Amino acid sequence: MDLTGKVGLVTGAAQGIGRAFTEALLRHGAKVALVDLNKSIGDACKKALDEEFDAARSLFIACDVGSEEELKCAFKKTVDLFGSLDIVCNNAGINNENNWEKTININLTSVIRGTYLALEYMSRENGGKGGVIVNMASLSGLFPSAHGPVYTATKHGVVGFTRSIAATSKILDYGVRINTICPAFVATPLLDSVNSEQIMGKYYVFKDAVQKLIEHYGILEPSLIVQGLMKILQDEELNGAVMKITKSKGIHFELYETTLKQPEVK
Repeated sequence: MDLTGKVGLVTGAAQGIGRAFTEALLRHGAKVALVDLNKSIGDACKKALDEEFDAARSLFIACDVGSEEELKCAFKKTVDLFGSLDIVCNNAGINNENNWEKTININLTSVIRGTYLALEYMSRENGGKGGVIVNMASLSGLFPSAHGPVYTATKHGVVGFTRSIAATSKILDYGVRINTICPAFVATPLLDSVNSEQIMGKYYVFKDAVQKLIEHYGILEPSLIVQGLMKILQDEELNGAVMKITKSKGIHFELYETTLKQPEVK
């Protein structure tokens, strides 16, 4: 995909991986809607981006992705301003084992809703011209994590949902490729959550053990996750792929031994 003139929407865009995604899309000529809950950080991010890129090519929208109404509004504002939608990165996420209902809402429900909203605008079924959706998961979406069972459940959900809706898109010819990225530990504010007893609740007991895991596996820079995003956007064959990114192996993919026969639609 040539990104020049394309329109992207990134959630959790004001910092960390989301900001890195936004900068990369702008650098490659796209227009981007930055969607984030934190208005002060979002405004500062937009101001910094305007110093490097044409201000008319980006839009900051303060939005709680956990709110159906606010997320719908963010998508509509993006299309109303830029005229179309080609790329959606459902990146916003939290780690809060104490308030596990909120973790499910942000990490899984909003990703599902964001995917369906993206399809409303991009799917050929609805008169759209196609596009790419990238859902952020984690290695915790592939392996058990004793220190964060609900976070792990949400990321497993993202992986399963993405693979399934990607199959749907292919069978029904939506023209939309849908993939997920599962990185190991990344240098973002989310990484600090394991040090908060208020956030982790009874799983705070794993604090020192998690730090040892981080030291063992290392911390990825958001720039490497951007490389993964670019590979997904540029490789037209990738649909339903589960991309893993680790310090030791870099960018690689989860391989599944069996594929269930999918229903045929005539």
